[in-house]
Amino acid sequence: MIKRLYLLGILIILSISCKQKQDSKLTIAVASNMQFAIKELSKTFTEQTGIVCDLVISSSGKLTAQIKEGAPFDIFVSADEKYPTELFETGFTNGAPKIYGYGKLVLWSMYQDINPSLDILNTPSIRYIAMANPKTAPYGIASVEVLKKHNLYKEIQDKLVYGESISQTNQFIVSKSAEIGFTSKSVVLSSQIKNKGKWIPLSEKDYSKIAQAVVIIKQTYRTQKKAEKFYNFLSSISAKKILENYGYSTL
Repeated sequence: MIKRLYLLGILIILSISCKQKQDSKLTIAVASNMQFAIKELSKTFTEQTGIVCDLVISSSGKLTAQIKEGAPFDIFVSADEKYPTELFETGFTNGAPKIYGYGKLVLWSMYQDINPSLDILNTPSIRYIAMANPKTAPYGIASVEVLKKHNLYKEIQDKLVYGESISQTNQFIVSKSAEIGFTSKSVVLSSQIKNKGKWIPLSEKDYSKIAQAVVIIKQTYRTQKKAEKFYNFLSSISAKKILENYGYSTL
């Protein structure tokens, strides 16, 4: 009897310990353009608060669909305002979205004999141009806007290869499956990618502002206070410094 009670006590302690460990974590859904910046942001946040972050990285559109299907995310760090606003208006979030930064678009190539320029996109030397899918990725929408602004979209439409997210788009460029492609400035400034290939910034006058927003997902009551801490952290001086180092502009 004593032995059974002892074993039961151990099981209860282990159960409580596991629950506490689970409750000390935040699951953060993150847009692909933030894949490098978010690692530094979450590391700094953990150092400051002791709260561990699990990151789920994909396109903003796909993450939004997953949230609507009940994915157990605590925070959604989007690549735009559209998807967080959509979730807010349909009752999936606690409070309205908050802009944490503005993204920038660049044209990037890993080919040494290619100097990135919009002028070369319709030349025979460029067979494939990578961009994020405009149906699910805000940076894809911005890329299309640039091409239309310069009357290039119809001319080079057949050359376009779409990544499901910026991450997959980057793979097309890095693997040289595409001679050139559109991506986030935060990618080419990351320590993992910096100094690889050649890139140029694209004029911010050629595409709509990429205002990136964060929201707290409604169904995560057990981590509400922790989620609020991360939500507020993204507006802190330390977070803004990290974002600016990755090429984002902040409020």
